[in-house]
Amino acid sequence: MELQEIKQRFDIVGDDPELNRALDIAIQVAKTDLSVLVTGESGVGKEVIPQIIHQYSPRKHNTYIAINCGSIPEGTVDSELFGHEKGSFTGAVETKKGYFEYADGGTIFLDEVAELPVSTQVRLLRVLQSGEFYKVGSAKVQKTNVRVVAATNVDLTKAIREGRFREDLFYRISTVPISVPALRERKGDINLLFRKFALDFADKNRMPPIKLDHQAQMVVCEYPWPGNIRQLMSVVQRISALEQSREISAEVLKRYLPVQNTPFGNLPALKHTDKDLLGDRELLLHMILSLRKEMDALKEKMESISANGAQPQMKSGKYDDFEMVDDILEEEERNEFSNQVAVESEPEYEMPVESGEEEDVGSIKEKSSEMIKRAIQKYNGNRKKAAAELGISERTLYRKIEMLGIEGKKKKK
Repeated sequence: MELQEIKQRFDIVGDDPELNRALDIAIQVAKTDLSVLVTGESGVGKEVIPQIIHQYSPRKHNTYIAINCGSIPEGTVDSELFGHEKGSFTGAVETKKGYFEYADGGTIFLDEVAELPVSTQVRLLRVLQSGEFYKVGSAKVQKTNVRVVAATNVDLTKAIREGRFREDLFYRISTVPISVPALRERKGDINLLFRKFALDFADKNRMPPIKLDHQAQMVVCEYPWPGNIRQLMSVVQRISALEQSREISAEVLKRYLPVQNTPFGNLPALKHTDKDLLGDRELLLHMILSLRKEMDALKEKMESISANGAQPQMKSGKYDDFEMVDDILEEEERNEFSNQVAVESEPEYEMPVESGEEEDVGSIKEKSSEMIKRAIQKYNGNRKKAAAELGISERTLYRKIEMLGIEGKKKKK
C-alpha cells in the first residue's frame, strides 16, 4: 500500500521520517486487534492515527466512535462509556446504552485517556482483558467486541508514579505504542503546512493566498511552535484575515507569534490589563472580515450594473466610496492590529499584544461595546443569537456584557 495514498486520503501533509514511521506502524497494526496507544504533544494531529487504523482494519464497516475523555464530567463518565439502568441514579429516567455497547464490533478512540478517573480505569481494564462490562446500576454482565485505540499528551509513567493512572492499564493499552512527532521536529514540513493552510483559507474566503518571503520561511522553520499544527493553522488564518499584502515578511510574521525565547528574541509580554481585551480584539477581527466580505459582494453587484450600461454615481469627495471604506479598514487594522501579536484561540497559549496607549484601550472597549449593543438589539435581547452574530460563545458574551457594563434589551416574558 502506497504511503502517499494514505496521506492523500486523510489530508496529511509532510514527508518527515518520524511521521512516515508513525503512519507505517498504524497501517501494519490495523490488520490486528491489538490495543494501540498514540502519544504526542497537544495539537500534533494524533486523532488521524485511530482513523487510519479503523479504516484499514477488518472492522472498517462497523462503528467508529471518538471520545474525548477530558470533556466528560467525572460523575457521568461510567454511564457514558458503559451505559446505565433506569433509576440507577438521579436523572436516569430510562435505560441507556453506553459507547462500548454501541461500538460492538467496531473501534473506540479514547482521546485524553489519562483524564479518566481511577475507578473508570478499572472498568476499562476489564473490558480490554475479557470484553465484559456492567452497566451502572446493573448486576448483569454484558459482552462487547471493541478495538480500543487510546491517545494522550501526558507522561503516563509519571502519572503512574503519582497514582493517577493504573500501571496494569498502561501495559494493556500500550501493546503497540505510536509516537507522533512535534511540529518543531518536522522542520522540513513546516513551510508545506503553512502553504496548505494559506490555500485552504484563501479558497474558503475567496481571496488570494498569503505567501512567505525567504526570510519569513526561515523564521517559521526556526520558531518552536508549542501549539504544533493547531497553532500554525491559527496563525496562518489570522495573518490571512488581517494583512493587506499577500506577501508576508519576517517582520510581519514575528508580530503574530507568541512570547517565546526564540532566535529573534522575546516579544512584548501581555499585560494583565490587556488580557480582558483579547475578546474585544477578536470581535474587531470578526467585524473587519465581515465588512470585507460585504464590500466584495457590493463591488461585484456594482460591476454587474456597470457592465449592463448603467453608470453608478459612487463618488464622495476625492475618494471613491469603496476606496474610502478600504482606507478606513486599512487604518483600523494599522491602529488596532498591525503592531500586536495575535491572540491564539487555544487556552494553553497566551498571545502577546502591543501595550498601546490608554486612548487605544478605550477605543477598543468603545467599539466592542457598540458592536455588542447592536447585536443584542438586533435580536431583541436574545443573547444566544447575538453571540452567534458576533462569532463568540454565549459565555464570552455574558462576560463581556458584565465587564463593559452593557444593559441590553431584555426579552419580554
